[in-house]
Amino acid sequence: MAERKSALIVGAGSGLSASLARLLAREGWAVGLAARNADKLSALCAETGAKAWSCNAVDPAAVAKLFEDVEAALGAPDVVVYNASARARGPIAELAPEDVRHAIEVSAFAGFLVGQQAAQRMLLKGQGAILFTGASASVKGFPQSAAFAMGKFALRGLAQSMARELAPKGIHVAHFVIDGGIAREGRAPPSDAPDALLDPDAIAETYLQIIRQPRSAWTWEVELRPWVEKF
Repeated sequence: MAERKSALIVGAGSGLSASLARLLAREGWAVGLAARNADKLSALCAETGAKAWSCNAVDPAAVAKLFEDVEAALGAPDVVVYNASARARGPIAELAPEDVRHAIEVSAFAGFLVGQQAAQRMLLKGQGAILFTGASASVKGFPQSAAFAMGKFALRGLAQSMARELAPKGIHVAHFVIDGGIAREGRAPPSDAPDALLDPDAIAETYLQIIRQPRSAWTWEVELRPWVEKF
């Protein structure tokens, strides 16, 4: 019998992360979830059989402890997804520096910490996948969204650098540009434009396709947007 594969999703919540957890669980994967407040994941864990941990992803010691705990419970993860981000909205002249620092730490520095811990374990096995969730702001900055753009641009650079370094060593690193809003509970698309938001279940299907890509034809980046959205 083949060994059960495991996945860790950091920055888990009720949207894309939940869709991905459900999909992987249906496919027979052991799923670990991490968030600052793990209590909010109790219903998802009950539904999918996933295990949840509380973790402040900007704290190096906390991230290292998370991976130790996940490895003890589920084994070293075969797939790690970094899905956390933070925003600080407002005119550039009025942004609070500490809010900007926090947004960049969550969107980018924490992604480095998670990616580093994942890489250390996957290098030992010579295989694995590390997936980073980006946004429109990964490739284009918008007014009054400087902090989010800085964080997401940095995360994309991290993903590209890691992909070039780790792909020859058997580790697939991919970055996802989610170019559009994602539907979720409390955020349904308008009735006159039902396809205006991305379906998180559809996004999760693409993540799984990337995980399953043959290594002779890996991609490092995918852009996803609603078909009705103008480029």
